[in-house]
Amino acid sequence: MTVLEDRIEMADDSGELTLDVMFEWLEKMPIPEGTKVEIVGGNIFMSPQRQTHWEIILDIVEQLRAKYPRKRLASNVRIDFPGHLNGFACDVAAMTDRSVKDSKGRWRYQDVEFVAEVISKDTAANDYGPKKLTYALAEVAVYLIVDPYQGRCRLFTRPKDGDYATETKIAFGDIVDLTDTVVGLTLKTDGFPRD
Repeated sequence: MTVLEDRIEMADDSGELTLDVMFEWLEKMPIPEGTKVEIVGGNIFMSPQRQTHWEIILDIVEQLRAKYPRKRLASNVRIDFPGHLNGFACDVAAMTDRSVKDSKGRWRYQDVEFVAEVISKDTAANDYGPKKLTYALAEVAVYLIVDPYQGRCRLFTRPKDGDYATETKIAFGDIVDLTDTVVGLTLKTDGFPRD
C-alpha cells in the first residue's frame, strides 16, 4: 500500500472527510506546475493557469497595492470558507486591517474583504454559482468576477442573507468603481487582455 492509499483508508474508516485530509491527498499527487487546485463543495477542481489569467491577476494586485500592503494580499492560497468542504484558492484576496492567520498559518475567511476570480472556461460555473454564494455567506464585502472571454467584469457587493444585493456589469475599458466599498479605490480594466 502507498501512503495515499493508507490515508484514504484511514479517512474511510473514520467516516470523516475533511479539507485537511483532501489537501494531504493532493499534496501526494503529481500535479503539474502552474495548475490551480481548489476544493468546491467537496469536489476537486484543477485548472492550468493561462498567461491571460496571470496578467489580469497581476494587474489587479498591482492596483490594490495602492491601499493594501503586500502582506494583506493573497493569490492562489488556500482559504477555508464556510459550507461543505470549501477550500478555495482565490485568484486575488485582500484582507482587513485586523486580519490574523489561524493556528495553521492560513488566512481566516472572516478577514477577507475583497475577492477577484478570473474565470476559466472549465470552472466558470463555480465562480458564478457556489463560490459566489459562499463568498456572500462568508460576508466578503466585494466580489469581482473577471471574464476575459466576454471582456467584462461582474461586481457583487452588499452581501445579505447568503447572496449579494448588488450586481454591476462593467465592460473591459471601463473603471470598476469601488470607492463606496471597504476597498475604497477604483480599478482600471483597460489593460486586461482578452481570450
